[in-house]
Amino acid sequence: MTYPPGPPYGYGYAPPPPPPKPGVIPLAPLSFGTVLGGAFATFGRYWKQLLGVTAAVYGTALLLVGAAVGIAYAAVGDLFPAVFDLPSGQEPAWDDVRPLIVAFVCVWLAAMIAMVCASAVVAAACPAVVQEAVLGRPTTFGAVWRRAWSRMPAVLGTVVLTSLLLLLPVALVAVAFAGTFAALLSAAADSDAPGSGLWVVPLVAVVLALLITPLAAWIWVKFSLAPAAAVVEGQGAVASMRRSSFLVRDSWWRLFGCLLAIGAMASFAGWLIQQLLSVLVTAPLAAVDFSGDDPGALIASFAVLFGFLAVGQLVSQAVVSLFPPLVASLLYVDQRIRKENLAPELARAAGVF
Repeated sequence: MTYPPGPPYGYGYAPPPPPPKPGVIPLAPLSFGTVLGGAFATFGRYWKQLLGVTAAVYGTALLLVGAAVGIAYAAVGDLFPAVFDLPSGQEPAWDDVRPLIVAFVCVWLAAMIAMVCASAVVAAACPAVVQEAVLGRPTTFGAVWRRAWSRMPAVLGTVVLTSLLLLLPVALVAVAFAGTFAALLSAAADSDAPGSGLWVVPLVAVVLALLITPLAAWIWVKFSLAPAAAVVEGQGAVASMRRSSFLVRDSWWRLFGCLLAIGAMASFAGWLIQQLLSVLVTAPLAAVDFSGDDPGALIASFAVLFGFLAVGQLVSQAVVSLFPPLVASLLYVDQRIRKENLAPELARAAGVF
């Protein structure tokens, strides 16, 4: 290795030793390229554990959603002809529509709860794996699963509280927009030129969106390290959010750029995988008959469709739900190295010195 001329190397001083690297990253402040490389290295070394946890939780969630769909169909399936197979010009009765709406809402709630809990388990598994990857230690699926499941309530709490904080300004903006729109409609109704002032509505929407977007981004980044703190430090949801706020302080823009870049990369990769899978399943789905009157054939058709969608969802979720938490966990380690001099402690834990 050659070193640049000039002091101190040009005067006979030995170059500083490189930082120790017992695992996937050097124990020193990290650049975005090093963080990204560490995330890929972590996935490369621990892909069985990560994909195992992801497949287990999302597969279980999809089975629960499928069971909810099946129960709902068994409960209200007889009402489909009375709602969707009516003669032209005839409206369905409210007594027939109401059970379908209730069933849809119940299925949607079950799907949301299942997916949020599954995402919390994956978000807890990533810091657990990164903690071992930074030290260069092996781990097993069982160890990762137990650690992720035990910390899932705290991680879920950070996700729910952060989401509520994000929804609060959105709700305020929605109320302000609705009030502005109602005032404009009232003014237009009282004027001689109805609709003359409604051109202001899109302008108000753009202004409100510009006002809320920076606030939402600030909240998102401020608490982005909370799941990692909940797993690594074993703290509760509120304490983990305080830790994230402290670690993000004075580094908001750098973390924002890193998280935004990896989020965009993961979303594009997930979208690309879904598009490729949709092309692959087009031919099999074309052979499925959805118009038959046989209930057994209809259920089998839905099962085939659900199976293809489940495969595509699992593959895309393996990308979208793993890499952002891996990067956030490495950024958590990086911030602790920068602000709390964690590198010597990590080196001792890894047995470097």
